Amino acid sequence: MANWSDEIVQKVWEKCKIVSNNDPAKWRKDQCEAWIARNQYGNRNSQYGWEIDHISPGGPDLISNHRPLQWQNNTDKSDGRLKCNVTASGTKNVEK
Repeated sequence: MANWSDEIVQKVWEKCKIVSNNDPAKWRKDQCEAWIARNQYGNRNSQYGWEIDHISPGGPDLISNHRPLQWQNNTDKSDGRLKCNVTASGTKNVEK
């Protein structure tokens, strides 16, 4: 995993989906609708852990080419395609 600055991590976090009735500084959802927690960035031991993904692999290292993904959704991109194998069920994440 790349060593991103706090500023970059925050800017990518701000691209997450805000969910009503949840503190957007702490909880959001990724593109696959999986829950992620702001303080769990880089934590693969948490169901709410997340990472910064390159939307276009090999593309530019720009915020526009980055997105936040729950860590399992990020690692499941072996062929470069987003599979969304983890999504939310209530307040928990579940594998499809």
